[in-house]
Amino acid sequence: MATKKTSMFTLTERLTITAATTDTFATIDLGSYVDVGDRQGVQVHSVDFIFQGTTANDGAGNALPDDNTAIIQITDLNRGGLVFCNDRALVASCQLARSAQGNFNHTADLYPDNYGKGSDDGRYVVNDQLYITGRATALSVGTELNVVVRVNASIVSLTAKDFMAIAIQSTAADN
Repeated sequence: MATKKTSMFTLTERLTITAATTDTFATIDLGSYVDVGDRQGVQVHSVDFIFQGTTANDGAGNALPDDNTAIIQITDLNRGGLVFCNDRALVASCQLARSAQGNFNHTADLYPDNYGKGSDDGRYVVNDQLYITGRATALSVGTELNVVVRVNASIVSLTAKDFMAIAIQSTAADN
């Protein structure tokens, strides 16, 4: 299906949520890696989400109060907000929940953000942007929640048929 052109590399972007119950947006530019003429795309191997508070040495517990959640999603199409997990544009998602007792868990979000270790494993993206959307149900007064998204990817060359199939699926998902 795909021939790797590069080894795995990491793209990062920080999303800063400053207002509760409001979608916050960021993007990761893939324009330098995707080339339609050469049928070149990006293979996403895994996505990591790192939660921090207002500063780099501040934990998420200071920003996210007890009995609240934060949801982060990455899509390869701009949906303008959070999407259901059956949306074909969804690349990865994460939900961090803090219980009434102050404990954190992320088990409510079951979407696979690790696509495997084989060279053929991964999610292929042929769009020139990844869109990050985040929302927290509440924030502690005077704080913000920072989420660093780390996308482990490589550049691949796709066959003409595979590139066309991925592009058609992406276009169909746009409707």
